[in-house]
Amino acid sequence: MSDVTPPPPSAQPEYDLGHGATVGARLTTALKAGGVLAPVLTVLFAFFVGGLVVLVTGHNPFDTYKAIFDGTGLQWLFPWTSGDKRDTAAINLQQTLLITGPLILLGLAVGYAFRAGLFNIGGQGQYIVGSVVAVWSGSSWEGMPHLPHVVLCMFLATLAGAAWASIAGALRAFTGANEVITTIMLNWIAIWLGVYLFSLGGPLQNSEQPDVPISNDVVPAAKLHVFWGDPELQGLHIGIFVALAAAFVYWVLLNRSTKGYEARAVGFNPEAARYSGIKVGRTYVLVMATCGALAGLAGSLDVLGWQFHLATNDIQGTQLAFLGIAVALLGRNTAIGTCLAALLFGALVNGTSVRNLDPAVFEPELAQNLTTVIQGLVVLFVSADVLILMIYNKLRPRRRRAAAAGAGEPAEATA
Repeated sequence: MSDVTPPPPSAQPEYDLGHGATVGARLTTALKAGGVLAPVLTVLFAFFVGGLVVLVTGHNPFDTYKAIFDGTGLQWLFPWTSGDKRDTAAINLQQTLLITGPLILLGLAVGYAFRAGLFNIGGQGQYIVGSVVAVWSGSSWEGMPHLPHVVLCMFLATLAGAAWASIAGALRAFTGANEVITTIMLNWIAIWLGVYLFSLGGPLQNSEQPDVPISNDVVPAAKLHVFWGDPELQGLHIGIFVALAAAFVYWVLLNRSTKGYEARAVGFNPEAARYSGIKVGRTYVLVMATCGALAGLAGSLDVLGWQFHLATNDIQGTQLAFLGIAVALLGRNTAIGTCLAALLFGALVNGTSVRNLDPAVFEPELAQNLTTVIQGLVVLFVSADVLILMIYNKLRPRRRRAAAAGAGEPAEATA
């Protein structure tokens, strides 16, 4: 038996980032260490540094942030907003929520993979594949009734996203290929496949506009129902409820199902999970397929809800899925946190749009960059507590040795 006395419970770390855990599991554990307060402080600090950037450009950060907030439409929630301001706020809030719905799904697509120890960088490709299938099915079968047509389009888009993401899952499971590399490559394949389909002379190029690289329009029967606002002005459609329902299913799947338990077990330690009887390879494929289904569903919401067609520029220019990574990180990969983070970033994107921001306060084209700066700061500061915890664990053995030396104990006893 060893004479080494274990350290007292108070000296044990509350969050142990052991060597047996995956990188994703260690990062998830570190994120939990910050609690609820950490993401709030992260956002506040990001806005503070963003305000310094605004100040350096010669603008007033308070006026700029107020103008951005007015463009989000969130003041509609306050009872003292009335008259024309309330009508304008309602229109702006509808646009904010139009962005928030897909962001929720894209954040969940990253978060679920993250809980399984995977990094799903392929949300962009999965989103594009879902969008392409949605616009193809939405512009076909014109005589189909409204509800079956909408459900079929969303189902096919979800299935396409799942199939696309499962390629990366299968490569990870059967060949050990890093999913970061494979999903990035699949992103580019999806982008150029979409460009080919809708380019001049492409298989899905508009049949009535042969000189425009664009798809056919979604037929009226396949459009999502607008329940708030004017449908002609892109009012809020029912997709927001679809996203919230998906967040609830995500919570149930992750916390109240066998598959969710297996995903979390594999994410924490795949070798231990395999030893306990969990099929790690199958779990990788199922997790990635689920993530792709969420991203594909997000693409269908945008196509059927307000875009109604796809152009080659839309496919090459969209960056919404990459924003889902920041949403998942800030939301701590939880259902509620992801929804709140999606609302924050949706408000930022809409509040800094050229349509909403007064050029006299801040140039809209610069404000778009300001949004990107804040997004990057959020990701950076979210990772800061992870780095601090890793440094803490590295320095812990040194502190123990120093404490033992001060007490006159042999160095071997503290190793």
